Amino acid sequence: MQVGRALALALIGLAALFVTAPGPALAQPVDTGNVVGELHSARAAVAPGERFTILLRTQIREGWHTYWRNPGDSGEATDLAWTAPPGFEVGPLQWPAPEPAPFANIVNFGYHGEILYPIEVTAPANAPVGQNASFSADAYWLVCADICIPEQGTLTLNIPVEAQGRDDPVWAPRAEQAIAALPRPAPGVSAVISAGAPARLSVAIADLGDVRNPHFFTYDRDVMAHSEPQHPRVGDAGMSFTIPAGIAENIGEAPIEGVITFEERRDGVWTHRAIEIAAQPGSALSGTDARAAAFTDDYALAELEYQPGGEAAGGGAALTPMALIAALGLALLAGLVLNIMPCVLPVLSVKALAFAHGSQTGNARRHGVLFLLGVMATFLALAGLLIALRAGGEALGWGFQLQTPWVISALALLFFVIGLNLLGVFEFGAGLQNVGGDLAGKGGDTGAFFTGALAVVAATPCTAPFMSGAVGAVLTQSAPVTMLIFAFLALGFALPLTLLHFAPGLQRLIPKPGPWMDKFKNVLAFPMLATAALLAWVLAEQTGSAGALALMLLALAIAFAFFVARWGRVWMAVGAIVIAITGVVSWRPLVGAESVQALASEPWSSERVAALQADGQAVFVNFTAAWCVTCKVNEGAALSSQRVAQAFADEDIAYLKGDWTNRDDAIAAALAEHGRAGVPLYLFYPAGGGSPEVLPQLLTEGLILDVIAGGSQ
Repeated sequence: MQVGRALALALIGLAALFVTAPGPALAQPVDTGNVVGELHSARAAVAPGERFTILLRTQIREGWHTYWRNPGDSGEATDLAWTAPPGFEVGPLQWPAPEPAPFANIVNFGYHGEILYPIEVTAPANAPVGQNASFSADAYWLVCADICIPEQGTLTLNIPVEAQGRDDPVWAPRAEQAIAALPRPAPGVSAVISAGAPARLSVAIADLGDVRNPHFFTYDRDVMAHSEPQHPRVGDAGMSFTIPAGIAENIGEAPIEGVITFEERRDGVWTHRAIEIAAQPGSALSGTDARAAAFTDDYALAELEYQPGGEAAGGGAALTPMALIAALGLALLAGLVLNIMPCVLPVLSVKALAFAHGSQTGNARRHGVLFLLGVMATFLALAGLLIALRAGGEALGWGFQLQTPWVISALALLFFVIGLNLLGVFEFGAGLQNVGGDLAGKGGDTGAFFTGALAVVAATPCTAPFMSGAVGAVLTQSAPVTMLIFAFLALGFALPLTLLHFAPGLQRLIPKPGPWMDKFKNVLAFPMLATAALLAWVLAEQTGSAGALALMLLALAIAFAFFVARWGRVWMAVGAIVIAITGVVSWRPLVGAESVQALASEPWSSERVAALQADGQAVFVNFTAAWCVTCKVNEGAALSSQRVAQAFADEDIAYLKGDWTNRDDAIAAALAEHGRAGVPLYLFYPAGGGSPEVLPQLLTEGLILDVIAGGSQ
């Protein structure tokens, strides 16, 4: 009995010793489902008066991201609120270099994957040896993918205090690496911000190697427009950036601070660098803007930042002989593959019909050569236009002409007219076998040439496999290299049909001209009309529904004019007048001049919703936040539509906004009530009262109009 009592007392004593004695540093992680957060100490034990590092480690779910100290166009920075032992001083989060995160038409700054934030902590000189120092941090972060979710949790860390501190074998080296990677001022680096329209930031960097993917991240969220290109340039002495003005009005007249990031090549190895700068107003530094900076294809802002005259990603202004041969091979292969792309098949089908006629008349070879010349001339004309616009400062690529609404409108009408022609609504000249000839109103030779030209125009909406390498090389090369690569694209594109014209064995397999050609010609009208429909959809994406309606009205007027022109000159004049009147009425959206009308809103509250419903009024509620990427995209693409604004006015729909930019318990409760953890959330309360309809997180103009129409019935 005495032995048992003694054993029990011994165990109690050991337990008490275990509780009071210092142990290894222990952390309690928080897992929100999207982010795992935890605190770690670089020291397994700290000594009184010692300065040491605590790491905030976040592991972000794949496809999601959190935000830097300046989150960019939207978002909110990670934050910690500390509870520390008496006398311990906890410093601020130290921010690793951010990554740009473009989404639609906005640019944010943040992090993916695992991130380590160093935090400097100083222990008091009288820290009690033999006890644990217990730290607690209320953590908040905003994590986003296609939706944004504010998350929070309490992180804890216990660190023993001992007479002699010692490193943690795992976290000490990781803390050292994290601190070394932080953006810091660097020796031999100076920066100047120069006023202008726009302002220009120039940074002198001593002994700078080859540079690619440079970007400037300002600490001040309002000082510049983050989604505008910075047009970085490099020189022997450093680099410079255009600073597009944000809310701040005195940009270039006041100091600006931030971080520049870039990759630098030394001894054939690319290394990521991040330098903290503080630029003072002054004259631009020389030797920092000799040429446009280079960007790799996988860089997040490569498309935004592309500039004429930029170097290739490898850092050289010109392709090596082997690289040029590879680019020419890719161009030839890409041209071959373009022949089977949906954009091109309708035109080539018509060319095949013309071939059936030409093979029987002995003109096949001549028409094949003329088709090749038409393709070559048009490709080289596009190359020349690309070079000219690039020299003028435009950032362009394959299909650049299709970025202009009036070009899309003209092409859609062209293919629509071709479709009418093939259906027999009207005829140009004696033969309909060749679309190019019909368009020119001349014979088969000219028609063969213009069929090649039309096929190239039809090909520009398509990007075939292998084209990215060839055209990517074009965008940064000299004019002669650009023309040569485009010539190989043309050769590959024209080669199959041209060779077919020179193959007598295949020509003998072609059936003789007959009634079947008229039927086949009518069938080919429908791929042409389908191409016109595709281009109309592209126009609708560029200009909204008003552009699509204007295009359809103009197409209808043209169809009317061609149809009645067969009845005589008077009707031909009537048709021309109809086209003119329709053009005058509808030209604005066809050139992208459509105006946008914003919806007027009032703040959301549950009481306001109840009051409006009691008055019999329909209510549309938009729960949003300034940091919500999807919210901004929806507001720009759907809620700013002129048709949506008109529908709200016609149906007397109240538009309420629940702004969750700052935490709001009432909005959080409303989100939870509808099964949502974050914004956006869209609710439509019909005029007759009752529960709201929950809309999808991604809105379109048509979806909103359908919901309104359903609720007003």
